[in-house]
Formats: sequence, C-alpha cells, structure tokens
Amino acid sequence: MLKILLCLMVFASPALAQEPMNATQFETYVEGRTITFLYPGGSTGTESYLTNRRVMWSSQEGICLYGVWYASKGDICFRYDHDPIPKCWRVYLEPDGMRSIFTNNPPYTEIYEMRDRTDPLICHDLNS
Repeated sequence: MLKILLCLMVFASPALAQEPMNATQFETYVEGRTITFLYPGGSTGTESYLTNRRVMWSSQEGICLYGVWYASKGDICFRYDHDPIPKCWRVYLEPDGMRSIFTNNPPYTEIYEMRDRTDPLICHDLNS
C-alpha cells in the first residue's frame, strides 16, 4: 500500500505543484518587456508590457492595440481599447517561459512564450 501511495505522490506532484501566476508574479515577470508568443499553427503575436499594467499588442499582420491587464478569478485578463470583451488567460511560468491557456471559451487555445526573441512591435495600422 505504501508503494502505491508513494507512486501516486510522485506522479501527481508536477500537476499539483504547477500553480498559475498571480498578478504580482505576472507583473514582476513581464513589466518592461516585449514578449513574442507562438500560437497553434505557427502564427505569432508580440506584446509590450508597459508600466501601470498597460500593454500594446501587435499581431503577426501588424495590427496594434493598446490595452490594460488585470487579475480576475485566477486568470490574467486583457481589455483592449475599442473591444469591451476581456481576453482571459490562465498563465503558468515554466522553465522555457510562460505558457498561457485562453479561458474565455472552449476549445482552449494554448500559447507559449518564444524564448530569446526581441521582436519589435510592428504597427501598420495603429487602432488605438
């Protein structure tokens, strides 16, 4: 019985140990940085994290939006100017960077921070 219990503890530990980032952890990690994210299918997006929880997002197509981020129910949510619907993510810090799961509606999209990238924001049509 002890062997089974120990085995369950070993295999369950990584899943239980991984907690989403809270607002303070997220802010400490991102503020002042520009981070590029990889989406399923290979597209990317880049976000600059400004002071006072302001952000500027640039899609791969060069569409840029200003917004703010805030914590809500364990998620990190983004509200962009001219879009009243918040975009909420469950954010985890992993050895290779952030992994974020879009929580607004299934099926859930998962994006990954691209390490060692310093892509600039490209804004062909600044919308805000």
